[in-house]
Formats: sequence, structure tokens, C-alpha cells
Amino acid sequence: MSQAIVYTEYGDPDVLRLVPVPVPEPGPGQVRVRMRAAGVQPADTRQRSGAWRAWMPVTFPARVGNEGAGVVEAVGAGVRGVAVDDEVLGPAPGAYAEHVLFAADQIVHKPEPMPWAEAGALSASGQTASTALDDLQVASGETLLIHAAAGGVGHLAVQLARQRGALVIGTAGAHNHEFLRSLGAVPVAYGPGLAERVRALAPDGVDAVLDGAGGDALEASLELVGERRRIGTIADQAGAARLGLRAIGTRRSPARLRELTELYADGKLRVMIWKRFPLAEAAAAHRESEGQHLRGKIVLTM
Repeated sequence: MSQAIVYTEYGDPDVLRLVPVPVPEPGPGQVRVRMRAAGVQPADTRQRSGAWRAWMPVTFPARVGNEGAGVVEAVGAGVRGVAVDDEVLGPAPGAYAEHVLFAADQIVHKPEPMPWAEAGALSASGQTASTALDDLQVASGETLLIHAAAGGVGHLAVQLARQRGALVIGTAGAHNHEFLRSLGAVPVAYGPGLAERVRALAPDGVDAVLDGAGGDALEASLELVGERRRIGTIADQAGAARLGLRAIGTRRSPARLRELTELYADGKLRVMIWKRFPLAEAAAAHRESEGQHLRGKIVLTM
């Protein structure tokens, strides 16, 4: 037997339970991975709470998690390029578990020096950040404003935008300003008067906005960028619909993920881990995720 985090009703983090489950057998095109780490995403907490039940309902008992890393234990029929004992990372439905089935054509090999926690936290947020920059058409010489720039997606988007040659201004609490400077961003305090503070930092204007906060941040963005198609949010789909802005999702692919791992291996991308929790403490990890002012990612370790 194995163990996995399961919930049988929507609710607060305490609905999450660690229970025994059968060890899954890989089917055609799948590999079974002995997990070492799984990233904790805001999407996980919204699914668990029922906030997304209208458009992404779950069938109970439900599993949780969508990214992770570990060691391949078994390989299904038709799999090429992946073998037992390979260290891999990628999208992983139901990632909060000791054993998880991955689609073999969606995973990549872990760079040897990459710690397990960072490998488990890269796939979802990294590919969301990359997708967002593509959708917003961020280019060299442009100025990008990122709301919640120290967060899981935000801190990766800062680095990827700098790789593209963009100037990045990032909103964050004062305690995260030095961290943003270390990533190459110009920090700015959020709250009333944000638009004026950004204008002072970017007198030539802002070309695009990536929002990871929602709410008032979207209203401030409209004061700074005239083209609504160049304002995108990963945090406030309702606000995007109301204001006619982009609601940004993720286009995952092994090519996109491989590009991120290559940047990491070359020392051009950092994955910040805020806190680590053992698998059995998934409820505590969700409570932490639902708090404020996180820096980087939360990870479950196995």
C-alpha cells in the first residue's frame, strides 16, 4: 500500500486526510513515480475549498495537487526516453501522495544539482509564468509591472521577463523588496497611490501588467496601461471578465518545462521555497498558502 492526501467534502484545510491507497500501476504511456516533493498551489486550495466548484467540480473522494518530482519506479507500455530510477519532474494530478502516475510525454529529467523541493515546485508556477509572458507579448526594452511579484508565479515571472530584456517593476510588501531587487526587479509598495508610485518609477510608461493579486490591483493597472489585452491576471478571473482583461491560464508542454530546467541548470533561474511540510501536514501547508505575503513556493516533502 501507499499513502495519499484525500478529501471527501469541500471545506477548510482540515478536510484533508492522509489515507492508505493502493500503489497505482502505470498504463500505456505512463510512469509510476515515487514522489519526493509536490508543490502547493493556490489552485489546490481553491479546489479544496469549493471556490471553483461551479466550473471545476470534483468527484469525491478527491485527490489534490498538480505538480511534483520524484524517482521513476515503473514504466508502462510504449514509454520511450524514461527508465526506472530516472529523476523527473512535471505535471502530476493528485501529486500529494507517495506514489503518482505521470504522463511520460509531459515530464522532463531533473537537473542533477536541483534539490527535490525546488524540482517539485517548478512545473506549475514556472509554466504559468512563461505562458503569461507569451500571452502578454513581453519583449526586450519594455516595462512590465507584476503584482504580487514575490509570490510563487511572480518571482519566476520576474526572472523570465528579465531574461527577455524587460524592465520589471514588482509590487510587494516592504519585507520582500530586497528579495525582488536580488531578482532584478524594481520594487514598489502596493496599496493606495500605487499608480502614481509606478509612474514615478517608469516615466516613459508601462507596457504590460501581470497580476497575481486581483482586486484593486486590476483597477490600478487600467490607469497605467491603455491596451487591455496587455493586462492579464492569474488570480482574479471574475475581475478580468468584468473589466475586459485577460484571464491567463497555463499551456504546459515538455518543451516549455525543459526550457525552465535548462535556465535553472545554467544558473539563470532561482526557485524560492518559502516553507516545507511533510505530506501528513498538508492541511497546515494549505493554511500557510491561504495566508498573506508569501515569498516563493510552499512544498510538501515525502
